[in-house]
Parts: sequence; structure tokens; C-alpha cells
Amino acid sequence: MVFWAFSFIWFKVANETYRPLTIVFIRLVISVILLNIFISLSRSRIRIKREDRKLFILLAVFEPFFYFLGESFGLTYVNATTGSVIISTIPVFAATGAWVLFGEKLKPVNYTGIIVSFIGILVFLLNRDGSLSFNIRGILLMTFAVFSAVGYNLTLSRLVGSYDPISIVNIQNMIGALLFLPLFLISDLDHFISTPFQAKALMPVAKLAVFASCGAFILFAYAVRQMGVTKANVFTNCIPLFTAVFSFFILGDILTLQNISGMAIVITGLFMSQYNGRSGKSGEVKVLTGKTA
Repeated sequence: MVFWAFSFIWFKVANETYRPLTIVFIRLVISVILLNIFISLSRSRIRIKREDRKLFILLAVFEPFFYFLGESFGLTYVNATTGSVIISTIPVFAATGAWVLFGEKLKPVNYTGIIVSFIGILVFLLNRDGSLSFNIRGILLMTFAVFSAVGYNLTLSRLVGSYDPISIVNIQNMIGALLFLPLFLISDLDHFISTPFQAKALMPVAKLAVFASCGAFILFAYAVRQMGVTKANVFTNCIPLFTAVFSFFILGDILTLQNISGMAIVITGLFMSQYNGRSGKSGEVKVLTGKTA
């Protein structure tokens, strides 16, 4: 959770030198290299079934492609804490999507938690006069990332029972890197080449790849195997808190009392929405939701 919380901050630091597409593309390339090394050493390479190839492509289109477009460009308009609060609602929307599309039933406390989370978002984002206290473009882009992650989650439910999590992430990131390649070449290559090489500037990008895209996911997958889905997934609700604290000390972000209250309401709603959570496949799907890229 600490690594994922830091990812919002590392992006903001990297964005001072590099453009969003550059950060995403380099991050994906590094993560693919590291994950392939890990898979080779563990001898856990898999073969994709012919009937699942379209699902893997759709998976990668939702995340990392659509998700990173929304998150990366969104973070250029909102601060790290605001971004993490909006992204933290992914499990809520995923639960709602599973309920609508798959008919998965939730408990009354879970429905209440979903409503409470929405109220918290409004408290966090709206001023007393009803106007937005944050850039609307950034909020819309982050919301696009949330719904992309929900699409990813629902697609993942078709694959998670047949393939191991690390292999799924590796494949989706390889496809994602290929999808981002033409955008990077057309939009950012000249800027990347003209930017003087600075190891200090590349460090946050490397951290994003090593700690967020690889390390955090592997640690979380191991925790799920040891603790179970429900107990491990509760910890993801701490990401906005960690991000807020780190942003205050590292980026100098300042939170108002209203922001802090809104964040507390969001996190309370998230805990309620996952309390005594659903069992079976839906639980397994939530493990990877929005946390794999």
C-alpha cells in the first residue's frame, strides 16, 4: 500500500521533466523486463489459449492503456492526494458493475458504504457554494481511469481462474507497451530526445516500474495467499491516507479540514462497501482491480 501510495507522488515528480506518455511508456517497458526476468527465473511462463487472446487484448486496452491515459493526464491537473482519493473508489464501482452485470448480491452495509463513498467524494471536491474546488478536467480524466479499471476488472473475471496473476499482469503490460509505443513515437519522442539526460529525473519513473508496477503487486498477491482476499483487500483503503501524508511532506500539498473530512468519509464508505465482502470469484477479481499497472 505504501508503494502504491508513493506512485502518485513519483508521477508528479517525474512529470516535472517528462510528459505523461513518456512516463507511462518507460514505466511499462521496465516493468515488462523485470516481470519477464521473474517469470523466467521461477519457470512459470504460460501459454495463452486461443479463445482467450481477445480477452487479453481487451484487458490491456482497459488497463494499462485507457487507465493510464486517464490517470497520467489527470494527475497533471489535480494533486496526488485528490487523484488517490478518486482512484480509491474503484472497488466501489467494480462492486456496482458486478452487481449490475453479473447479479452479484451485496449486503445492506455494502450498499450503504457505496452511498457513503459518493457523499465523501462530494464533500472532498465541492465548495460550500457547490462549485468544484479542483480542476474539472482533471476530475473527469481520473474518473475515466476509474471506469477503465472497472472494465478491466470485469474482463479479468473471465481470466483470473485460468492464469496466475503475475502472468496476467506481464501479458497485459506487454500489450499495453505496444499500444503506447505509436503514441510515444508520435507525441513525445522528440521531447524525450531533446530533454537532457538526468538520472535524477528518471529515478521516479524507475521507482514507478520497480515498486508500483512490480513489487507492490507481487507483495500484495503473496499477502492474499496468506491472509485471504477480504482481509488483504481492506488495506487498499489506506492508500489515500498514505498519499496525503507523503504529499504533505514531499510535495508540500495542503489539505483543508473539508478535504480531510471528505477523505475520512470516503474511506469509511470503502470499508463499509467491502465489509464481510463477497466470496468466490468476485473476491478474486477485486484483488487485481486498479492495482496491477
